[in-house]
Amino acid sequence: MIMKEVSDVLRFKEYVERLTLGIARVLERLPGVTDVSFVERAPAEKRCLLSWEQVGEHALALNVLDPDFFISQCVHSSLCLPFTLQKNMCVLPEDLKDFYLTTDGFTLSWSSKLEGEAVPIGSMVINCVAKLCPLTQSAVFSLPYAPTLADLDCDEETEASENHPKVPHFDSRSRIFELDPCSGNGKVCLVYKNCTPGMVAEQSELWFLDRSLYWHYVTSSFTSYYRLMISHLGLPEWQYSFTSYGPSPQAKQWACLYQPFTFQCDSHIKTSGDLVLNKLDPSRAFQGKMKQQVQKKKTPVQSGGCGGGGGGGGGTGGIQKGSGRHTGIKR
Repeated sequence: MIMKEVSDVLRFKEYVERLTLGIARVLERLPGVTDVSFVERAPAEKRCLLSWEQVGEHALALNVLDPDFFISQCVHSSLCLPFTLQKNMCVLPEDLKDFYLTTDGFTLSWSSKLEGEAVPIGSMVINCVAKLCPLTQSAVFSLPYAPTLADLDCDEETEASENHPKVPHFDSRSRIFELDPCSGNGKVCLVYKNCTPGMVAEQSELWFLDRSLYWHYVTSSFTSYYRLMISHLGLPEWQYSFTSYGPSPQAKQWACLYQPFTFQCDSHIKTSGDLVLNKLDPSRAFQGKMKQQVQKKKTPVQSGGCGGGGGGGGGTGGIQKGSGRHTGIKR
């Protein structure tokens, strides 16, 4: 029994090593990192992947958690499937299929010691097949005449280029599925663009949708995104490095601490190649004020010197004694 338990532990470590590309071992060696946790998941079944490509919005609207069970119940109860089911009309990428056939989702988290307490920092999540759902809006906005996600689409089409691909749409022109919840800081989505009703969509891309509902292109394949997630250590808001404004200052501090060589703190500031330096000269900026202070201090000394004699009184007595003309008028 003991030998079997040891072999199971070694097998699990080897499994985690291969699946995480060795990032778990790297995190354990970083200073201050603690509670590196990896959730082991069973591989997804092929029928689940086929069901995802077939079962669509109507089954999700009925809160169906197990599409296969739903289909079997419909068959046994002689229900009409076309009225309750609708195809997603999307083909999963081959690399994503292979990933799900290895593990049904991915979850790895780690913490950092801060003043003796473990603070959750890193999080790497890939939704399982059951949670790879279409991007929908909250039920609060389902009221009549309420704004929808489709209202956010701009009527003016922007020309796509190699560096700036054409952004997805919230209407029927694009089919969007949530792949990574990003700890509430946005969503990484599997996007099928240029979709036609009734036609199967095959070409997919990965886009990041920030909290202001703006799209940012990430990569064209799931394998590339998985490597990006691993290389960024699952740091907070690492997806914002693909935006024009970058992550928050707090997220930048964590990135500079645990990823100093690959993270550039000022990579989102567009400069002409020269460093922006502070050229403020305090002696020139406060020169006028300093002169006024010096003149005020020197004025009593100069007027006292013109009077010649030295009275035992203060500055007022010296002025009255030196200026006899004014003194005669007063008398």
